[in-house]
Amino acid sequence: MTANMGTVDRIIRIILAILFVLLIVTGAVQGVVATILGILAVVFVLTSIIRFCPGYVPFNINTDRKKT
Repeated sequence: MTANMGTVDRIIRIILAILFVLLIVTGAVQGVVATILGILAVVFVLTSIIRFCPGYVPFNINTDRKKT
């Protein structure tokens, strides 16, 4: 797995994950929507940590400036 996520991409994902968690915790979203946002939050955090997004591979997207 070669890193394919840049710093800005990772920061945006972390911010979105925090926003999703806040929406769930405050009760602004519930039910199926809360479940989906919770799953997305976990995926965003994990992909940010490992700097690899499998969804980018089929489209040959690479936001990492250090293209290896």
